[in-house]
Amino acid sequence: QVQLVESGGGLVQAGGSLKLSCTASGSAYSFNAMGWYRQAPGKQRELVAAITSGGNTNYADSVKGRFTISRDNAKDTVYLQMNSLKPEDTAVYYCNARADYYSASDGLFTRDMDFWGKGTLLTVSS
Repeated sequence: QVQLVESGGGLVQAGGSLKLSCTASGSAYSFNAMGWYRQAPGKQRELVAAITSGGNTNYADSVKGRFTISRDNAKDTVYLQMNSLKPEDTAVYYCNARADYYSASDGLFTRDMDFWGKGTLLTVSS
């Protein structure tokens, strides 16, 4: 039973900044990678940024130099600091977590399970 809770979306003017947060919870799960995807109307969902528990990061070319992803492993929380926002950043942003599951009581191990938040809307006005 995994829950991803997102916060931080809203309305911001072009050139402004905003920070998104997402906290994952679930016993017996290890959240090896967490990140953010976004989907604008009429477009496919795309990766914005991702980070592993070891600190390796990956960014979409469109946000490099403007967005910074970070995480607090102890809290299973991922952040996305967004600076120099543009109208084309407008989208629903979804938190993603890739996790392994292990339970000694269940005697089961499963890896690379994907979980998704409900999404938070970012609107950037020009």
